[in-house]
Amino acid sequence: MHEVTRPPATSNSLDETGQLPALFAREGEEPAPAVPNGPDYDLIQRSPEFRTLRRRYRGFVFPMSIAFFLWYLTYVVLAAYAGDFMSTPVFGLVNVGMLLGLAQFVTTALITLCYVRFANRQVDPRVAELRERAAVTEGIQQ
Repeated sequence: MHEVTRPPATSNSLDETGQLPALFAREGEEPAPAVPNGPDYDLIQRSPEFRTLRRRYRGFVFPMSIAFFLWYLTYVVLAAYAGDFMSTPVFGLVNVGMLLGLAQFVTTALITLCYVRFANRQVDPRVAELRERAAVTEGIQQ
């Protein structure tokens, strides 16, 4: 069995008091005031610009996700229950099932390209505007 020893403990004020100086004031001292450290995320989320951005994003992502899921589910159901249809030869040894399976990959690439185009044109410019405004209005309550 290996002998494991602990390094010698160093004694400091934290060990003696059990208090963290950043969170608790020492006796006789006033605690330091809390300083906001970054953008006011609650204010950003309540802004009409953020709500519009979120609505546009969801308006693209959710329908596209549902459409792809239904397309994939259709492929799986056809593969499970329409074997004769899926094994219909198209040319040579290539059948309908193989073409539809390949179409899954093509569809994934097309959805990715559409999303990148959508994000570059619709989402990213508005996110940049929100970031600029958040830096300017940091800590200011409206």
